[in-house]
Parts: sequence; C-alpha cells; structure tokens
Amino acid sequence: QVHFVESGGGLVQAGGSLRLSCLVSIPIFNTKAIGWYRQAPGKQREYIAGISSGGITSYADSVQGRFTISRDNMKNTAYLQMSSLKPEDTAVYYCNVIFQTRPVVNSWGQGTQVTVSS
Repeated sequence: QVHFVESGGGLVQAGGSLRLSCLVSIPIFNTKAIGWYRQAPGKQREYIAGISSGGITSYADSVQGRFTISRDNMKNTAYLQMSSLKPEDTAVYYCNVIFQTRPVVNSWGQGTQVTVSS
C-alpha cells in the first residue's frame, strides 16, 4: 500500500512563502505523476498542481504563477513552493499519485495545515 507523508505547513502572513514536502513510500522515479491537493474548511478537496514523471507541470488557475511544484526522484519526494500566499490559501494540503488531475491512491496522508493570516 502506498503511503504519503506531507510536511512543511505552518502559519504565515499574507504575502509570505512556504515550502511543502510530500514523501512517497514507493519509488516514483520515471513512473509516477504526483499531485498536490488542498481542502479548506467546509469545502471539497481540490487539485492545485501536478508534475509528471518527465517534469511537465500543471496548475489550477487559483495558484498559477504563485506556486511551483517540483520533484526529487532520488528522494521519492515532491515539493510545493508557495509564494505570495493569500488568506484563501488556508487549507490542509495533501499529495497523491495522479492520473491527469485525479488521485490514483484511495488512501491519503494526514496532510499538512497551511494557515495564512491577513
């Protein structure tokens, strides 16, 4: 079974930056696309960014130009660099193996909380 461990969240002021990490329990080298999702209170989990095994990236409109996804295959880790954070970015952030923008693994990690104060 695949497991995900997200980390790097915290409390930050609007305009600030954070870098999230996603450690995957299986090798991701050359085979797995990884995506980041977030879930704000009272809202559904939404896709925000993805990176293919070849490094092709995609972003939701809400984070385009502010967030950057990357990966380190040797560490089985994906990252999400978040800049120019806004209060509406407040959410729990999760990662998963993806196909296009859809999560592939049924189980999720515990997520990492990001709180942006105004």
